[in-house]
Amino acid sequence: ERDAAFKSKIISALIYPGILTVAGLGALFFMAVKIIPTFANIFKGFDIQLPLLTRILIFVSDFLRNYLLFLILMAGAAVFVFKKYVGTKEGRRVYEKIKFKLPVFGEFFMATNIEKFSSEMSTLLESGVPILYCLDIAERSVNNLTMGDIIRKIKESVREGKPLREPLESCGFFEPMVVQMISVGEETGNLDIMLTKIADFYDQEVDVAVKGLTSMIE
Repeated sequence: ERDAAFKSKIISALIYPGILTVAGLGALFFMAVKIIPTFANIFKGFDIQLPLLTRILIFVSDFLRNYLLFLILMAGAAVFVFKKYVGTKEGRRVYEKIKFKLPVFGEFFMATNIEKFSSEMSTLLESGVPILYCLDIAERSVNNLTMGDIIRKIKESVREGKPLREPLESCGFFEPMVVQMISVGEETGNLDIMLTKIADFYDQEVDVAVKGLTSMIE
């Protein structure tokens, strides 16, 4: 229910800027293929050297009108190849690595993954599920290979009797605050409470990030 509410919140926040983006691109496309060619024909009768930006705009308009079908086919082929590549484990890992390093968006993707991991772990621990089973369930339920690999390493470390702090620090994915809170929770026997607090914190962080992204897109 929490995961569904989280997804609904993101979708709702992006509907309006999505409509603006589609409408804006549609208006630009209409100008490029209908309005600009009309002015280009008028300019041709002036027999003058047009400014560079105007010539570039006319060139783009002509290119779109003459090669529109080719561009659509190329875009379709690119999407197909991209989906095929991302469908492989190696491609998925490369894609996720790029996603996490993106400016602005990278922090958002990391926050969503940490929020989901923390909320799942806290729910399972509160229900009395042993920590190794919790990690196993979290690894199988996460829809991210990078996060899955991290959880697997954490699980192996815990199985060897090591504290959670070591693999969390070594993976470099979690912020120092998260590592510290989980370490304190583990030492005091309140790991589920700490994970709930982490999940709540990142839930608010994602809220702020979504609002920021929405404003930026607008």
